[in-house]
Amino acid sequence: MTENITINMPEIVPLYPLREIIAFPYMVFTIFLKQEDMPPFEEAVLFNNLVALVKLREEPTGELFPALHEIGTLCKVMQINKLAGGGAKVVLEGVIRVRLLAIVQQTPVALSRLEPVREFAEKSMVSEALVGSLNALLKIALSYGRPLPDDVMKMIDFIDNPARLSDLVALYLNLPIDELQKLLETIDPLERLKKVYMHLTNEVQRLQIKGEVQAEVTKKVGKSQKEFLLREQMKQIQEELGEEDSRLGETNELRSKVEGAHMPEDVRKIAEKEMRRLERINPASPEYTVSRTYLDYLTTIPWQVSTPDNRDINQAETVLNEDHYDLKKVKERILEYLAVRSLKDKMKGPILCFVGPPGVGKTSLGKSIARTLGRKFIRISLGGMRDEAEIRGHRRTYIGALPGRIIQEINRAGSNNPVFMLDEVDKIGADFRGDPASALLEVLDPEQNFSFTDHYLDVPFDLTNVMFITTANQLDPIPAPLKDRMEVITLSGYTDEEKLNIAKTYLVAREVEENGLASMAPRFTDEAIYRITHDYTREAGVRNLQRNIASICRKIAKEVAQGKKVRPVVDPDTVSELLGAPKFFDEVASEKDRVGVATGLAWTESGGDIIFVEATKMKGKEDLILTGSLGEVMKESVRAALSFVKANCAELGIDKKMFDETTLHIHVPAGSIPKDGPSAGITMATAIVSLFSGRAARRDVAMTGEMSLTGRVLAIGGLKEKVLAARRAGVKKVLAPAKNKKDLEDIPENVKKELEFFFVEDIREVFVQALNPASPAPTPAAAARTPAGAPPP
Repeated sequence: MTENITINMPEIVPLYPLREIIAFPYMVFTIFLKQEDMPPFEEAVLFNNLVALVKLREEPTGELFPALHEIGTLCKVMQINKLAGGGAKVVLEGVIRVRLLAIVQQTPVALSRLEPVREFAEKSMVSEALVGSLNALLKIALSYGRPLPDDVMKMIDFIDNPARLSDLVALYLNLPIDELQKLLETIDPLERLKKVYMHLTNEVQRLQIKGEVQAEVTKKVGKSQKEFLLREQMKQIQEELGEEDSRLGETNELRSKVEGAHMPEDVRKIAEKEMRRLERINPASPEYTVSRTYLDYLTTIPWQVSTPDNRDINQAETVLNEDHYDLKKVKERILEYLAVRSLKDKMKGPILCFVGPPGVGKTSLGKSIARTLGRKFIRISLGGMRDEAEIRGHRRTYIGALPGRIIQEINRAGSNNPVFMLDEVDKIGADFRGDPASALLEVLDPEQNFSFTDHYLDVPFDLTNVMFITTANQLDPIPAPLKDRMEVITLSGYTDEEKLNIAKTYLVAREVEENGLASMAPRFTDEAIYRITHDYTREAGVRNLQRNIASICRKIAKEVAQGKKVRPVVDPDTVSELLGAPKFFDEVASEKDRVGVATGLAWTESGGDIIFVEATKMKGKEDLILTGSLGEVMKESVRAALSFVKANCAELGIDKKMFDETTLHIHVPAGSIPKDGPSAGITMATAIVSLFSGRAARRDVAMTGEMSLTGRVLAIGGLKEKVLAARRAGVKKVLAPAKNKKDLEDIPENVKKELEFFFVEDIREVFVQALNPASPAPTPAAAARTPAGAPPP
């Protein structure tokens, strides 16, 4: 009988030499390959997904053909999965035995000429008897614990073909690779079946002997006696070899660590109790690893290890000035802390909260403080944190439990008095896993954190020596109880002069060094830096300023690499040439006074900004349309302003009937950006009065202030940031609430000299300062040509 196998086999097929496995027909298997071994399998796509697998006799030194066995297996590539670290996992299916005739190409991919091996099997009583005996032996092997997959057992029951059965059973025998190759090269299926039967008979005999010995030992020695005997034997062997019991050595090492960790008395008692428990646990038990890891943490935490503080105030002031420009309040607070520390050894670490727009140096200031004090610096980001266990840790009952980030980082630092920065505290979230902000209440409370208890350690740790610093862009999202525990220090945006000094002192030198221009450093003129801050950045901090300086340095480095002449000076023309067209313009200076358009000042988490409130009217029923992504508070400000204007029409020179015949539309440009807050109240009222009175609003006058229904102007926040934004935009006069006059002391003197400030208590004062005098009434023809919201001719 001949087994007919129909396959479209090309004359030439890619070849891959095997070293550690043998492939059989009908076998589905997986191999893992390095990237350099992939070409034959990738080329298989061009050859009906076929590849020849042939075992090497020896490692080839030159020609590949003599180093290969004659008989191999033609396989079909079923699947190729690329691996992340390089290489791939390839799934193959054996198809047919093949004889290697020649290697027609050796590099870059080995190509071989093959011929299929025809197998002939006569169905006889001998073959049927061998198949039955083989099935019976497999079931005996299975009963002795030789595992076989269920699907294989089902297949064996239905296979009566000696060739297929012998190949399938050969896969599950523990044979050396050379024996497997001999089975592959045995072409006669009946002969191959006999060899497999003999190998399986030997395997069953070994299993029988092993089972009998194991049963006899089990009868004589119980489990406890067996463990005792094995341990006694191990001890005897170790004594003969002069070695110590590994478990005893590990326990002694842990005990010495506990004694040398200088733990508080209550913690030491718990550690000793855990040591006694560890000695009773079987090392194979999962509890042993949990207890061992817990003791490791207890012994490595710096209970009494501190770094000495640098108490030289003058040196500290020098270091702070080297790292940061200005920031007087922050520097003064740090120097105060050092002064008290020099007079009193034991004191509670302050809890500082730096609040300010991005890029003003909040995070880098924490590193500078650590350098000033001579302490270790730790920083973790709280942005997006939603799991309370990140702060307090997991209880040891959970698999893979660990302490919280507070204890982990202090353990890494190896000191119990580091400077610990909690970044982005205003961006903590909360969900079903708890509220991390609430977990921070104990950490950031000097009255409680002397006994901070992590869920994993379950013993108190003193955090009073740690100097905690938190950072935030806004105070509003921080929960009130957490805010109450911190000393808030506000970092305002920088003026153009301050940015100039920061760039000259820090940024230019840093970027010149980073971009390989130290030996040919170009000189940035003051005018060039002003050009960057005015035309290419619009920010409160200096991040974008640094990016633009870096961009200029990279472009100069490119020119140097191309052999062009080195630019010795970077001036405004150079900036325009290298950075391209300006990205920002003076929004106020380029505009004219218009009816129904008022200029307001706003505060965002990125600093101050300027906004324009546009009002227009159209015929229709009395209605109010609000657009521009306005929040609920800002919408209420518009309604309050409109109610005030309607209630005081006669005083403001507005015909009340106009409201009955028109629809009012208020829009704030940049409609894709959400806007909210009450400080645009007087700006809304000014735009409405300008529209209905026909008096154009002055574009060089910017205003900020909340408005009450009776016309009172209420205080607002962020005056310094708003004033700096007004200055950047080319505003000449700033209108602000009278109650904010005290905030003028935070504004630099040079800015106050450039701007005119007018503090108001009533909205009527705003109209006087912000609106041009009423112009003569236009002729009917001119009025017909003037659209709503446009200035009168």
